[in-house]
Amino acid sequence: MMNVSLVQSLEFAPPVTLFQPRHDEECSAVVNRGILVQSSFNTVCAIEYLKSHNVDPKVIERVLLHPDQRRKAAH
Repeated sequence: MMNVSLVQSLEFAPPVTLFQPRHDEECSAVVNRGILVQSSFNTVCAIEYLKSHNVDPKVIERVLLHPDQRRKAAH
């Protein structure tokens, strides 16, 4: 028998978005520097740089390995 409250919470769950809103400008700057490190040196250096600044591993993977999934630069 399925828990009714579980079913109800699934029915009314908010839609999942691909990107979380960026709230932290310092983190944004770190990620941008990580991308620059990748282009200037290599991906391993960029990974280590981002890890040393406590960037979420999912973010590191997305920005370094899937450039087409990066956020658009603010103008």
